[in-house]
Amino acid sequence: MTIKVLLVGESWVSSATHYKGFDQFGSVTFHLGAEPLVDALKGSEFEITYMTAHDAVEKFPFSLDDLSAYQAIILSDIGANSLLLPPAVWLHGKPVANRLKIIRDWTAAGGGLMMAGGYFSFQGIDGKARWRRTPVEEALPVECLPYDDRLEIPEGFRAVVKSKHPILDGIEGEWPLLLGANEVVVKQQAGVELVATLPESEGGHPLLVTGEYGEGRTVAWTSDIGPHWLPNEFVAWPGYATLWKNILRWISRAA
Repeated sequence: MTIKVLLVGESWVSSATHYKGFDQFGSVTFHLGAEPLVDALKGSEFEITYMTAHDAVEKFPFSLDDLSAYQAIILSDIGANSLLLPPAVWLHGKPVANRLKIIRDWTAAGGGLMMAGGYFSFQGIDGKARWRRTPVEEALPVECLPYDDRLEIPEGFRAVVKSKHPILDGIEGEWPLLLGANEVVVKQQAGVELVATLPESEGGHPLLVTGEYGEGRTVAWTSDIGPHWLPNEFVAWPGYATLWKNILRWISRAA
């Protein structure tokens, strides 16, 4: 069985000015951040549509019917504004469907929703991701904070497993180091389970949380899906591919 997954975000453009004595020139570079995950899922039952952040502004579905082509959605390092302010709204002042409400309703109807951490996930750097108090947050098993929620831990931390969830099947031994996460609050409601946390020495904040919303399933993974918060050593760890496949199987009810 093929499971269709929409991976949204994990791209950015950077510009630089190079100074060489009297002279200078500029350069622009396009970056992709999800290659480790895409590579880990190759040859599996998952068919990934990788919709970059700039493409999502106009190409993310505007209807529940179109979004229903997918069994799972991963939102990773993309702010709410990218879906709230397409050119029709931002440039032309026209009303369009609220895609955050569509994601919520798609989840309630049985979709599998996941948000992965990053500088523009949850509330994000300087609070600019602004998923707090949105319809998407309503569907997630965690609440976002009202301010910059980054937990930068350059010395690294190891996940602390809190429950024997199916997502952890086949994952054994000590997890590799992670270098950061977004701070969130676990919702105190039925169907929500705290699966893994940061160590108590780093505040014991949630790392992996599962939940249910209507007929759908949801997951919050508060660290990254690749560098920098998730180092190359974590990507090379056999548990990396197993973890992501298990997450996607669980939220899509394929396991």
